[in-house]
Amino acid sequence: MHTLKQKIIELHHISKELDPPEILRNNYLNQVNNFTNQFINGIERVKAYSNAKPNTNVFSINNKKKPLREILKIYTEEVVEKGIKPASGGHLGYIPGGGIYTSALADYIVDITNEYTGMYFASPGGVTLENELIDWMKSIFGFPKTAIGNLTSGGSIANLIALTAARDKHKIKSNNITNSVIYVSPQVHHCINKALRIIGLEDVIIRHLELDDNSRILSDDLKSKIENDTSLGLNPFLVIASSGTTDTGAVDPLQEIGKITKSYNLWYHIDAAYGGFFILTKQKKALFNGIELADSLVIDPHKGLFLPYGLGAVLVKDKKAVYHSHHYIANYMQDAIQDSMPVNPADVSPELTKHFRGLRLWLPLQLHGIEPFVACLEEKLLLTIYFRECIKKIGFKLGPEPDLSVSYFWYPLKNGNENIFNEKLMKEIHNDGEVFLSSTIINDKFVIRIAVLSFRTKLHTIDKAITMIDNARKVITARL
Repeated sequence: MHTLKQKIIELHHISKELDPPEILRNNYLNQVNNFTNQFINGIERVKAYSNAKPNTNVFSINNKKKPLREILKIYTEEVVEKGIKPASGGHLGYIPGGGIYTSALADYIVDITNEYTGMYFASPGGVTLENELIDWMKSIFGFPKTAIGNLTSGGSIANLIALTAARDKHKIKSNNITNSVIYVSPQVHHCINKALRIIGLEDVIIRHLELDDNSRILSDDLKSKIENDTSLGLNPFLVIASSGTTDTGAVDPLQEIGKITKSYNLWYHIDAAYGGFFILTKQKKALFNGIELADSLVIDPHKGLFLPYGLGAVLVKDKKAVYHSHHYIANYMQDAIQDSMPVNPADVSPELTKHFRGLRLWLPLQLHGIEPFVACLEEKLLLTIYFRECIKKIGFKLGPEPDLSVSYFWYPLKNGNENIFNEKLMKEIHNDGEVFLSSTIINDKFVIRIAVLSFRTKLHTIDKAITMIDNARKVITARL
């Protein structure tokens, strides 16, 4: 016994390093605080994109201890300073969130207390807080109180949960998968296709719907395809619309599509990961009429509410359909299961081990109120209009007026291949990196996208982007 106790004491002296004393914790915090302040204070002065590659050797795990200052130096030079800068207001390429500071504070608190919010029994306060956020979202989007929801890692898992519920509600199983039909926009996010494969629906029939000039689903084409498929003896069961496509930011005619799905008894899913929270703005609220008709809805607070990556949300009206796939009872969990308890997050998601994500949204809402978030969304809409007016003045062509804050443009040529010119222009913009833009293909045309959503994107950011784009155009033109 003495030898055993001595060994335990020896191991304790080594393992206690994992629980540093207060004086060392304060030292670490001071260094990290200095790092974060330096990062935030200097973010306007650094480029939004760098195509430099990291030095892979510095990431090796070799059991050689490094001081925190050296670790922060490696992180700065090899992670922060390379690739896209998602925290930068100059991130105008994909759909950025930005990562507000007070949300990071919430994550720090959560990681210290290490709350487990998969089950109400384990953290009744944490689960109640997250369910309150879900109820708040239900009220925003007109979902009934009986609907259930989950705070996920992002839109991919949120869409996975919703599509699984649709599958189970309509009993799409092995014997009828190849006969069942899903209707989507050609601009549907690729995570939808990924989710269908994961849930065993890779061989389902997918109908791509016709779009209008603004990249919105044509509801007449949807109705026609449903009727035709029904006449052929097929099994239509799911329609997926978007409230803000990634390519163009288009919002499909939600009300018209909702009425069609109800008349044919189809599951109506809306992916509003990017655009959903624009419903809070006066300018765009009416655009979301009909979103309340959805059977399931996905929204991403880490996009439209400017939080750090890692917080999506799904709302589903049919609790039974969600529980069918996700609600399991194990013997060792018997103490945690009681009929009187609220919905357990683990019962409506693939995740059992679950990060306490809710505080990163709840704390900022409590601290700031909702007004700054709404103002930020309204600001992005106006900045998009401003960008379009400025880019047009220097000779660029524009796509149609956007529904939200994603727009596309290209430089026209009287002679020569426009697509090749704009591809070269895109490369020059990336080489510059002052701001980050991206590209897509619309009707076989290579176009450049701007996505205005970061909370740090301001008027001067757009002016900087215009100057950079024009300079890049001059460089490419000079090479012709």
